[in-house]
Amino acid sequence: MSLQLRRISLNNFRKFREPLTIEGLGEGLNIIIEPNESGKSTILEALRAAFFVRHATKNQLAQSFAPYGEAVAPEIEVSFDIGADSWKIAKRFLKGPQVEVTGPQGRAQGEEAENRLQALLGFVKDSSQRGDPATYGALGLLWVPQAQALEVTAPGSIVRSSIQATLEAEVGTIVGGAAYERVQKRIDEQYDIYWTPTGKAQSKGRWQAARDRDQQARQTAADAAVRLDALEKSFSELETARGRLKVIERELTDETEQEQRANLVQSLEIAKAAAQILETREAEHENISTNLDRLEDLHAQHEAAREALTAAGESLTAITADRDQLADQLEAGRTKVADAKAALDKARNDRATARQALVEGEGRLAARQRRVAIADARQRHTELLDLEKQLANARNQAARVIPAEAFARLDANDRAVAEARAAVNAGATTIELTGDATGITIGGEPLTPNSPRTLTGETQIALGGGILVIRPPATAASAEARLAELLERQELVLAEWDVADLAAARTRNDTARDAQGTVQLLETKITGLTPAQPMLDLAAGPDALKLFVAGVPPESPASDETEISIDQLTRSLEEAETAAVRAETLHDQAVQDLREIEDRDRPLAAAQAGAERDQTHASDRIAQLEGKPDFAGLADAIAKAREDVAQAAVKLAEAKRDATAHDVQAINRKIETIDSRARAGQTRRSDLEKDIARLEAIIENEGGKGLASLAAAAAEESDAATQALARLDEEAATVKMLKDVLDEARAEASRTFVGPVAQRARVHVERLFPGADLSFDEELGLASVTRSGLIEACGTLSKGTQEQLAVLTRLAFADMLLEQGTPVSLILDDPLVYSDDGRLDLMTEILEEASQRMQVILLTCRDRAFRHLDATRVQI
Repeated sequence: MSLQLRRISLNNFRKFREPLTIEGLGEGLNIIIEPNESGKSTILEALRAAFFVRHATKNQLAQSFAPYGEAVAPEIEVSFDIGADSWKIAKRFLKGPQVEVTGPQGRAQGEEAENRLQALLGFVKDSSQRGDPATYGALGLLWVPQAQALEVTAPGSIVRSSIQATLEAEVGTIVGGAAYERVQKRIDEQYDIYWTPTGKAQSKGRWQAARDRDQQARQTAADAAVRLDALEKSFSELETARGRLKVIERELTDETEQEQRANLVQSLEIAKAAAQILETREAEHENISTNLDRLEDLHAQHEAAREALTAAGESLTAITADRDQLADQLEAGRTKVADAKAALDKARNDRATARQALVEGEGRLAARQRRVAIADARQRHTELLDLEKQLANARNQAARVIPAEAFARLDANDRAVAEARAAVNAGATTIELTGDATGITIGGEPLTPNSPRTLTGETQIALGGGILVIRPPATAASAEARLAELLERQELVLAEWDVADLAAARTRNDTARDAQGTVQLLETKITGLTPAQPMLDLAAGPDALKLFVAGVPPESPASDETEISIDQLTRSLEEAETAAVRAETLHDQAVQDLREIEDRDRPLAAAQAGAERDQTHASDRIAQLEGKPDFAGLADAIAKAREDVAQAAVKLAEAKRDATAHDVQAINRKIETIDSRARAGQTRRSDLEKDIARLEAIIENEGGKGLASLAAAAAEESDAATQALARLDEEAATVKMLKDVLDEARAEASRTFVGPVAQRARVHVERLFPGADLSFDEELGLASVTRSGLIEACGTLSKGTQEQLAVLTRLAFADMLLEQGTPVSLILDDPLVYSDDGRLDLMTEILEEASQRMQVILLTCRDRAFRHLDATRVQI
């Protein structure tokens, strides 16, 4: 059955600090379209709080219900229907928490109310108190907050249990059973001994103890074997070390290398003397060569300076000639720029004069228009005063209307008086005397002949000496008293409203109603007479007009009556603008021409300055070089230096030949090799002696411990531990295989259950994705979509497609829950935000169809996307 929300009231709930009431929710499709941050999501959160959050909860979730920074009590009240029954829930949080549920069984409060609501909607108490939607049952799945519709999630256990009966009836099978549960429980117990929930081996228990025993035994056996091998290896290494020590000692006692070393030391002394002579010849050759290089460099610098001086003079002559040719062009260009600047200044002055004339003309025209507008305002002010007098009179007349209640009392009293008179006439006695009435009195007063009288009480009539007593019926007296009472009441009401009778009251009301029409007509005229006048900064309305007229001083007659031609002034300004633009263009062109000439002259001037600078530098450099002491007789000095270099080269060659015969470095390397070999022998002998001592100590220490027996015992223990572990491995594998088989059977049964769910969802999905096939997991969550033979996991689909599939699968579950008689409704907060236009139209069509089976509420900020739907529209 569908759950129909009818009325929602909030107070002090988050952003709603003032009371808010939403009414008029219909049975089908309802749309609440409001801008962002107007509180749509807060309304859905308030609904979930009213139905599913315990009133006494004071956790962080409940604290968030209060407006930020305020210590108040959030209050929610919801009226709803389930089937033909009407329900109402009122809940308050934090300060004085309370809850009250009213329904067909009467009123309940406190925990009784919470339990009644829980039984009605089929949800469970949230033990975590964190607002878990899985505990909310069907409505937790179908009341979708903002952005959660993007998640293609499986329904909670409550929803799966709710639809189990429907699925069993369709597929003809039941998952589980008592026998299955017993076997499953026993296997799970055994499985927990060996395996973790994730399928990994347990890190504790007897299986781990067996693994630890096997590992320790293997390690002990390996250690014993290593120790035994080490002992046997020590015997072998000891013999090898003793043999190597004998060889080293034999090599150290050989004197052949000592004789070779003595010969090499003698050759080294001869080589050092030849090397010292070579160094002396090399230094002499280097000094003489350096002097020759210095003299030749001085000669080269002098020649280069002379060449630079000649080149600078030639360049300066050519550049000076070029600049002389540009001088006349520069002078003509500067004259042209000055003339253009004068013409430009004149054009700008003319333009400013024309612009000022236009501004003054516009100001005079505006002043003239203002004077006309003020005169019109004064005229309208006069008319306004007359209309307001008429309006005041009409309002006075309209205020004299007799209220309908008072007029009804007058009318009722008038009818009652008429009825009372009729009653008096019906029960009274009427007497009339014709003829002579002399001596006849009635009630002590003479009787008037031919004048009927109505008697309502006992009356005495004197006839001569006798008295005639007339007694009318007793009802006549009471009727007359009633008539008197009514007449008195009517007189009071008439006096209250200052009217003579009911007809006068009707006439007065007719006049007042006519006056009311006159009031509306006059108010309309006043509104039309007092529009806004932007030129005068005058706002609309009579008060603004009065204030303006009162504040405007009387104006003298206008003295400016000359013709004002704004068009002529505008044309003059445009002509001046054109002339100014032309003058600016000519000036810019003259400046550009002058700049081009200056651009050609500028590099020439820079080159001229550079040539003059180079000429000066070259002259200075020549003078500097010729002033050095070595410059005088430079040619002879260079020739003498070249002869000295040749002689030093001959001596250097002779010294190199002598030094080559005895190589100092080669002799040193040979001596170092002999010394290194001797040191290495001594070090090796010392190391071998230490190794022999160490091995003898190991053999002496380990030889008496019976390592062979210990290694055999450790090997036996390792074999026993390995066999015990193998038995437990086999047992664990068997338990895991049994669990896997049971899980596969359960999965197969679950897949059988998934069929009806997929069939219902496919009805909607095929409209969106023709030919698509859906795959659900064991928890009835949508796992994948198959299109054109390609399987796509839900997580890889676009956000828009995931959102659409999430809405369609929720509709499928809602239909199944409806068949079970579960109260359901669908609320989507900001739905279909990622849908394109085509899919959006199709999805809204599907939601319209769903609203024929259940109440659907859409909370959105997009008016354009949902304005075409035929729905109940509610405002916040």
